Amino acid sequence: MQGRGNKSSGDNFHAAPNIDHSQEFVRKDLKEWLLWLRKEIGYDGWRLDFVRGFWGGYVKDYLDASEPYFAVGEYWDSLSYTYGEMDHNQDAHRQRIVDWINDTSGTAGAFDVTTKGILHTTLERCEYWRLSDEKGKPPGVVGWWPSRAVTFIENHDTGSTQGHWRFPGGKEMQGYAYILTHPGTPAVFYDHIFSQYQSEIAALISLRNRNKIHCRSIVSIETTSLYTYFEHQDNIRIFQR
Repeated sequence: MQGRGNKSSGDNFHAAPNIDHSQEFVRKDLKEWLLWLRKEIGYDGWRLDFVRGFWGGYVKDYLDASEPYFAVGEYWDSLSYTYGEMDHNQDAHRQRIVDWINDTSGTAGAFDVTTKGILHTTLERCEYWRLSDEKGKPPGVVGWWPSRAVTFIENHDTGSTQGHWRFPGGKEMQGYAYILTHPGTPAVFYDHIFSQYQSEIAALISLRNRNKIHCRSIVSIETTSLYTYFEHQDNIRIFQR
């Protein structure tokens, strides 16, 4: 019998078959399931895995139907390298993430993998010049679309038991000092909350709240050598130490 499946609207994932989101009955079933999770189970937000696998327009359809409080997609691919060295300009990488957010009509945020990768190399090699792009803005998605950038330094794929891309050991709190004093929506890794970093992370979260730093706060980068942060209301200024 001839199947009804259409060509995939995204990349293939070797560990699982594609779902054909172009089929109306598939989207109907998914929306009913999401509404059940929202109304009956009590979920109020979605983390969308491997969103490279299907068109972001379908995500908008699902979010419009389920009306979550928050939604974030994982668009994870490789940053740009030349001869094994990370390039300073990562515009193409963050553009792909921004393109996906655009496909959702801005209804979903995305994990700022660009910032994660740049912070990783910056702190591992003390190359702080990487923390400013060619226009003097933060070099990740947070520099282009901060209200939709979900910043992080570690997650269940990169750290924990899988360890595919661990953040440099001993540099975790420097990473959190960055994302918790910048715009975007910072995500703290579960493993770190229940670790020796708990009190330091709590202090940074308190600082963020006390100074009313939010996802649309403005950043002014004064230098990208050794740095500390001064925050006031909606503005963040970075000064040399």
